[in-house]
Parts: sequence; structure tokens; C-alpha cells
Amino acid sequence: MAKVRQDAWSHEDDLLLAETVLRHIREGSTQLNAFEEVGDKLNRTSAACGFRWNAEVRQRYEQAVSIAKRQRKERKRKISTQQNHLNHSFHSENKKAQQTIEKAFINHTTVSDVKPVEVQELNLNQVIQYLRTVKKEMEETDRSQKSIEKVEQERDHLHNENEKLQKEIKHLEKQLETVQADYQAFLQIMDRARKMVVFQDQEDPTTPTFRMEKNGNLEQVAR
Repeated sequence: MAKVRQDAWSHEDDLLLAETVLRHIREGSTQLNAFEEVGDKLNRTSAACGFRWNAEVRQRYEQAVSIAKRQRKERKRKISTQQNHLNHSFHSENKKAQQTIEKAFINHTTVSDVKPVEVQELNLNQVIQYLRTVKKEMEETDRSQKSIEKVEQERDHLHNENEKLQKEIKHLEKQLETVQADYQAFLQIMDRARKMVVFQDQEDPTTPTFRMEKNGNLEQVAR
């Protein structure tokens, strides 16, 4: 089923996203896995969850993220210590086994009678299994890092696009102000022109004009 939910994020959705991401960080998992888990629960895409985390939620949990990262480091340090201990135990048991085998040959006993060999094989299998686990975790961490870098690149791209649109909006607003000012000036010119026409029309064109004749009489001058 396609994930098509596009409604606004609620406080409970943000809380679920934060708790899931922090848990994956502590456990050494990837944030991409966390986004996919939250997406399945909220019927949203992992990309939408990742964008919400980086754009809105993460800044409210910076301290919790730092603590989770420290816990992850402590976990890795503990695993590394266990690995070193296993390697040391393996080499110690291997050395003891070799010494026992040498003594067995000297005493003309069979290797199958030497029990420490079984301990050697058991520890070797444990080390191999552990190394496989470490390799898998390193691969998941690498994929997580690449996913985070991709999300950050998308965030930077969206931020640049937003700044570009904001500049275009400001430019259009200035153009609109100029057009409005020109329009007001045009209206004022038209209003003055209308008043001048009305003033001229109000003058009485039929006012008679008189002049005096030679005989001293006044006569009306035709216009």
C-alpha cells in the first residue's frame, strides 16, 4: 500500500519520531532505519520523516541526540573491549592447545584425546561470528552516514530555493509598490485635467460684449 499521508504533523507524531531516532542512535543503527520504521507506523514516506526530523524536530532534541551518541560510543567501546578479550583468549587457548599437542606427541598420545583442542575450535567460531557482526554494523553505519549526507544535501538545496523565492517575492513587492505609485500619480493628473475642463465649461460663453458707436450709442459685439 502506497504511503500517501500528507496532513500536518501532530505533537504525538513528532514524539514518536524523536523516540525512534534516539533509540536507533543508541543501538548503533541508522537514522534511515528509524525513518522507515516511523514511516510504516504513520503511513508516511521515509523521506518525509527524514525531512521532518532535520527541519523541525532535531533542534528540540539536540541534547538527547548528544547523549544517545555517547551511549553509542560506549556501546562500541564495550564491544571493542569484548573483541580484544576474545582475541586474547583465543590466542591464549591456541597457545595452550599447541603446547598440549606437543606434549601429546612427546608422550605418544593421540590428538583426539586432548580436550583443549575443542575449546580452541569453540572460541574460534565465536570470534568469527563476532567479526561478522561487527562488519555488518560497520556497513550499516556507513549506509546511515551516506543517508544523512543525502538528507543534509536536500535540506541545503531546499534552503537555497527558499532564499531565492524570498528574494523574488521582495523584488515583486517593490515592483508592485512602483506600479501603485505610478497609478496614483496618473489618477492625480486625470483629476486635475477633469477639474480644468469643468472650470472652462463653467465660464458663460453668452456674456454680451458692447462697444460705442460714432454717435455715442452702445452696440453689442457679435462673437
